[in-house]
Amino acid sequence: MWTNTNNMKKFTIITALLIILQYMPSAAQEAAFKHGEKITYTVFYNVIGIYINAGTATFTTSLEQYNNNNVYHVVGEGSTNSKYDWIFKVRDRYESYFNTGDLQSVKFIRNINEGGYKKYEEVSFNQQTNTAITPDGVYKVPAKVQDLINAIYYARNIDYNAHKPGDKIEFSMFLDNKVYDLYIKYLGKETVKTRYGKYNAIKLSPLLIKGTVFKDDDKMTLWVTDDSNHIPVRVQSPISVGTIKIDLKDVQNLKYPMESVVVKD
Repeated sequence: MWTNTNNMKKFTIITALLIILQYMPSAAQEAAFKHGEKITYTVFYNVIGIYINAGTATFTTSLEQYNNNNVYHVVGEGSTNSKYDWIFKVRDRYESYFNTGDLQSVKFIRNINEGGYKKYEEVSFNQQTNTAITPDGVYKVPAKVQDLINAIYYARNIDYNAHKPGDKIEFSMFLDNKVYDLYIKYLGKETVKTRYGKYNAIKLSPLLIKGTVFKDDDKMTLWVTDDSNHIPVRVQSPISVGTIKIDLKDVQNLKYPMESVVVKD
């Protein structure tokens, strides 16, 4: 949540969570989520050996109409705890509209306030022409390019039984008028204990192929539930100053039973 000036625009609470959770599955399957789902995370920050509760991130899903088509509308919001706003205030809101069939993004909105840096942008994706339309122009993008929010939900449908530890899964992401070619490494399965429970989990390590989104990309680790929901339960990563942990705190209206829970605090 706290960054130096060079990284401020690229790595704050919700940006960190959104970017490092993204990876592309080999093929879209039936959605692992549904209308009304809500997921809440707590962000912990460590700079002197003690983790403090620094902020909250939430993701909500609804089923709506967009351009006469059924779409999922996902809103991701992140904020620092008010008592730490004097150090670095974050109030971020991200939105993604994507098709219910192939889960491809049709519109992305980012409205952020990060330490005094404010930005609002809208991106529309044309899947027929493989372009992204922003206020700054029209950009050519790869087929199935992801936005920040959409990629998390698209990725929750991956079948890890089709992969072995060490496999790398590539994907492309459009951010700040650029295409980033990224991949994530599947590390296997293990039990992970968070602040709010213990889970049977799938362990992943996001890596950077090209671009400058991450500084220490090979040190990021995340765990998602080893069940049909594939919900991230912990993200752990060094940042420019200190370390962050992002732990799942609460879930509501899941599509499938959360069978990965070993102990729930």
